[in-house]
Amino acid sequence: MTCREAQKLVMPYINKEISDEDLAEFLKHIDSCEECREELEIYFTVDVGIRQLEEGTGTYNIKGALESALELSRQHIRTLYLLQTARYAVNTLCFWTVAVILFMQVRIWLQGGFPGF
Repeated sequence: MTCREAQKLVMPYINKEISDEDLAEFLKHIDSCEECREELEIYFTVDVGIRQLEEGTGTYNIKGALESALELSRQHIRTLYLLQTARYAVNTLCFWTVAVILFMQVRIWLQGGFPGF
């Protein structure tokens, strides 16, 4: 992901309007690019500050809130990856189970003759 693409995703990330695929790439880029991370911090600070003023609440630890949000996003991506891996494992297990059952049925037919013949 380029810096320009990452910068376009800053506001969708803050507003939680980013797709899971884009989120994974965005997090990788933010972790490796200081300029884009700084821009994310600026936009996040402004957005959270405005929301806190409107709501009358305040945590005053906006950088900590950003780190928490990034960690939750990373955890979301890890969970999706684990679920995808589990899905592939179950699909593979199902395929091989059907293949073994088919192989055993053909073997039974060859040993005892085909039914109805």
